[in-house]
Amino acid sequence: MKRYTQLLAIGGMVSSLSGLTYAHEGHDAMMQMEMPAQQNMPVAASSTMDHSQHQHQTTVQQPPETEHGQHDHTREHGGQIYQSTQLDSAWLLDEDGKGTLKSKLKTWIGSDENKLFINADYAKAESEKSEQRIAALYSRNISDFWDVQAGVNYRYNAEQQVDKEQFEAVVGLHGMAQYFFETDAHLYAGQDQQWRFVLETERDFLLTQKLIMQPYLEMEWVLRDESKYAAKTGLADAEVGIKTRYEIVKNRVMPFIDVAYGYNKGRKATDWQEATDSETGWIYGAGLTLKF
Repeated sequence: MKRYTQLLAIGGMVSSLSGLTYAHEGHDAMMQMEMPAQQNMPVAASSTMDHSQHQHQTTVQQPPETEHGQHDHTREHGGQIYQSTQLDSAWLLDEDGKGTLKSKLKTWIGSDENKLFINADYAKAESEKSEQRIAALYSRNISDFWDVQAGVNYRYNAEQQVDKEQFEAVVGLHGMAQYFFETDAHLYAGQDQQWRFVLETERDFLLTQKLIMQPYLEMEWVLRDESKYAAKTGLADAEVGIKTRYEIVKNRVMPFIDVAYGYNKGRKATDWQEATDSETGWIYGAGLTLKF
């Protein structure tokens, strides 16, 4: 009898546990039935979940904008400003031992596309007065290796009694010819029907990292000249030579020696001068180039 009573008690406990299980499963089923309705309900702004801790923040730096709201890309496309200056000074002797001091200054400033060139020359032969020239040229890039240039040239010759100062219009090309010949070709037009064409070209050959040989060619053609101190038309001046320089400070301080062969056609007879014959001969000397 006692064993029978214990079995009834155990059966009642099992029935109670089964009822709780069925009740829990019924509750889950009702919750699943209610979920679709709850998902369609709008969520209040105040209850929006914050996922900022799961986001990877990146900062993109935008290019500077102009006053009109457009991006300025000049720095990315050759808009930087550059500057270079070169000064050459030399003492040269001809075959008769007559010395001449020559100095040449070339400086420019600007970007890859637009530059301002200032070129100046000074020459003072023994027992003669000096000659000076200075040109201001605007230079515009038109291809990978060439600039077109235009400007004004000022000449001063103290030897002349009149017209010591003269101005000329200049137009031409500056750049790198085939086989890396640095070239300047300019047409000059001045008063009294003075028309002349000047060509200068040179190229560097490295013997060592500091010893450099530079062949060069300079020519001037007089196309027309009706001035009081007129030169003969045709090839008026030419000089072909070799400069050999040693770079004490790489591309900064460079002494050199210069050996060249020169030609001068002379001047024609006018009311202000007598005719002169053509001259040829060797020219040699030494000098110093500074770049900064």
